[in-house]
Amino acid sequence: MLNVTLKDGSVRQVEQGSTVLELAASISQGLARVAVAGKVDGEVKDLSFPIEDDANVEVLTLDSEEGLEVMRHSASHLLAQAVKNLFPGTILGIGPAIANGFYYDFDSEYTFTPEDLGKIEEEMRKLAKNDYKFERREVAREEAIDYFQNKGEKYKVQLINDLPEDARISMYTQGNFTDLCAGPHVPGTKVLKAFKLQSLAGAYWRGSEKNKMLQRIYGLAFAKTSDLDDYLFKLEEAKRRDHRKLGMELDLFSLHDEGPGFPFFHPKGMVLRNTLEDFWRREHQKRGYVEIRTPIILNTALWQQSGHWDHYKENMYFTKIDNEDYAVKPMNCPGGMIMYKTKLRSYRDLPIRCGELGLVHRHELSGALHGLLRVRNFTQDDAHIFMLPSQIKDEIIGVINLVDYFYKIFGFAYHVELSTRPEDSMGSDQDWEMATNALKEALEAKGMDYKINPGDGAFYGPKIDFHLKDCLDRTWQCGTIQLDFQMPERFDLTYIGEDGDKHRPVMIHRVVYGSIERFIALLTEQYAGAFPVWLSPEQVRILPISDKHSAYAEKVKGLLMDRDIRAALDERREKINYKIREVQTDKIPFALVVGDKEAEEGTVSVRRYGEQKTSVMELEDLISLILDEISTKKIPAGNQA
Repeated sequence: MLNVTLKDGSVRQVEQGSTVLELAASISQGLARVAVAGKVDGEVKDLSFPIEDDANVEVLTLDSEEGLEVMRHSASHLLAQAVKNLFPGTILGIGPAIANGFYYDFDSEYTFTPEDLGKIEEEMRKLAKNDYKFERREVAREEAIDYFQNKGEKYKVQLINDLPEDARISMYTQGNFTDLCAGPHVPGTKVLKAFKLQSLAGAYWRGSEKNKMLQRIYGLAFAKTSDLDDYLFKLEEAKRRDHRKLGMELDLFSLHDEGPGFPFFHPKGMVLRNTLEDFWRREHQKRGYVEIRTPIILNTALWQQSGHWDHYKENMYFTKIDNEDYAVKPMNCPGGMIMYKTKLRSYRDLPIRCGELGLVHRHELSGALHGLLRVRNFTQDDAHIFMLPSQIKDEIIGVINLVDYFYKIFGFAYHVELSTRPEDSMGSDQDWEMATNALKEALEAKGMDYKINPGDGAFYGPKIDFHLKDCLDRTWQCGTIQLDFQMPERFDLTYIGEDGDKHRPVMIHRVVYGSIERFIALLTEQYAGAFPVWLSPEQVRILPISDKHSAYAEKVKGLLMDRDIRAALDERREKINYKIREVQTDKIPFALVVGDKEAEEGTVSVRRYGEQKTSVMELEDLISLILDEISTKKIPAGNQA
């Protein structure tokens, strides 16, 4: 008998050669019915996989990400089977699982159209109902090559030839369809129920433009139809909330062919931007930060000294000044090093927390540009903290607390990842181990859950990344904390210690917003353009019913603006209902209608964004309400509709 350790730590005994499915059935018949795969000593396997030695085994269902990935991979095989049935002569490429779904690449003389997706999906559903079993067979290299050559599957032959000589080659068959595949797969096609073909695209074989362009069909797949419907709804919501569309509609910013990746901010966008920057400044001043500003263009020698020349120059812009080479800064940190060195520092001066809203430029490929989310120039809300080694833990915790405070203000949930040493890095193993352990200790001291992101650290140090989750369950990497022993060494930064000798400070690089531009894009989509009152570029619009009410409307506007409330007056000779609808379209928090009664009584009729009812208020009461929502940074529920 073998000892099998389950996920909960319990141990079960099974006969040698028992399959994962038999193990699941021994636990409960209910588990066996919903099982789709198993995880044996960390490797995901088919349910038919025999357990030959003592092992750690987890039975996977569609409630797990790994179970979903197996199901989505199986859906790609179902897609390929349907295409081969409907379009004989099609040659297969590859078909992996991806986030939320799958795709398959095809080489066909026939050009697929969006209308074909419905036919293919219908064929997939017919095949799924037949509950074809996914049957695995391991074969010799020669047998696999002969099989796929006889089928005319030239891409499969290429893949086999590129496998190591000792590789175990497996093929999976469901019904009349066989594919080269390492697996694993769900037990049968009836598991595949909640799927939908989504789109078509071109894709070079193996991602190289030297190879033939294949036709890629994308699909979605989920555990339940309700999950698929929810995701489709969120896709439609994402289109409605697209910051590029809303940015133009609300007159916030624009993007132009004259400057690809270089956004233009309009007056209303600047109000939003300045509000975010003012909030950033106030909160940093409270926490002992000072603000600096460093030049955008600096001599190339500086970037060689910092290490950016060796690790980042393909993303930089260059120019010549007085016949010398200069670079436009892609990051703010080297300027911060120069600032630190302008005077002798003592251990009593540390920590020094230097914040900088620094404009940086990075060369992004044109195909990667995406609204404000991926641009070529942006403002990083940077800070560089210079500290004693003994201050590392407290300073990291301080930054974590600051990031947490900011994200809660804006209504974002988030998760944390610890990114470790990349292959292209500088510094000693000892420095990297010390820095990584310091970040871990700070996270654990805060009791924060985090996952390891291997090899994704900066070239000069490991980092903590904060991934925001928006109202559509999408995640975005924004905040980061990077611990750096390398820059202080490269720039020979020192401080005078208690012993009177020179010592090397440690440094933190960190951002909270990440970039002002990206954060504005995320806020625009999170709130669907209906910003909370404190962020809204126009907080109040006053609507006089006729010309004779203009004097009172002007008085109301003056009183609001005297209290630093952003108010505008619409004196156009339009019907009042038209003006009210336009306020709703412009997503302005408050519309104030003023007529005879309001002028006589010193009141205003108030219509809030997203509400149908109008209420009459004393002007001072309204001002108090608005100022309270501004000071508390309240997020009305309707702002995320």
